[in-house]
Amino acid sequence: MPATVYFAAGADLWPDYEGPIRRHAAAAGLDIALDDAAPDPAAVDVIVTAPGGVVQDYAPFTRARLVQNLWAGVERLVANPTLTQPLCRMVDPAMTESMTEYVVGHVLRHHLGIDVHIHGQDGVWRNTVLPPVARNRPVTVLGLGELGGAAARALAALNFPVTGWSRSQKRIDGVDCLAGPEGLATALSRAAILVTLVPDTAETESLLNADRLALLPEGATIVNPGRGTLIDDAALLAALDAGRIGHATLDVFRVEPLPPDHPYWAHPRVTVTPHIAAATHPDTASAVVVENIRRAMAGAALLHRVDRGRGY
Repeated sequence: MPATVYFAAGADLWPDYEGPIRRHAAAAGLDIALDDAAPDPAAVDVIVTAPGGVVQDYAPFTRARLVQNLWAGVERLVANPTLTQPLCRMVDPAMTESMTEYVVGHVLRHHLGIDVHIHGQDGVWRNTVLPPVARNRPVTVLGLGELGGAAARALAALNFPVTGWSRSQKRIDGVDCLAGPEGLATALSRAAILVTLVPDTAETESLLNADRLALLPEGATIVNPGRGTLIDDAALLAALDAGRIGHATLDVFRVEPLPPDHPYWAHPRVTVTPHIAAATHPDTASAVVVENIRRAMAGAALLHRVDRGRGY
């Protein structure tokens, strides 16, 4: 009997995912009945969803063995009291590659001072200020999960001295890994360039507040492709205005799209990118979806299962 899979991530995503999921299932020899039409909830084995998906009440899906999110972020789903089924977040290899490329690109941009040459062409030849080599530019990565760990490794491979921080102790070759409150203070104090890739939880709300921003070295750069809630916006704007923070490249925000009148748009020390650092790629993500369907139906351990206590 085929596994009944309800694609509840929304009509906009269905055309992108239907073909890849069916193709990967066939390649894996997995028999599935996949549809985006609302089925009998009691007959559903797996729900594929995304934030803003069509299912808000998961209680009727009494047979479901898996709720598979298509996004890495699961904060909205964790907050849903009706969702008691096993929940898995998306760890998409192509998304990880995209995030690593975004982080490395913007770290190198700030390290090399590229903006001066792109935006400052006025006919004057200025070659008196040269950037240091990477080994003299310390970078800190907050969050050492799939995305943060990959970014930290890539930066270390470019010879940046990389400090990583996470809630629990991690080990990554070439990265000085710290953990806990004291570790956070040390990690921030080292960061000529700070990259933030921690999850959105109650503990990380306004993680970069005024006190923690003050721990950064004078003129530090922030690159935030993680979560908009990690930064106290008023505190960051104050630090930018005072020159304590040299620049902030921000890809995620508390309200998206970022309102046209938000101060970030016009601030000379802020770069806004419109949540483009990393997106789920349907083909590679579908391979993960199919593997978790196979595991759910076999009663095997699921990939990337969410720890509801931690919120991710």
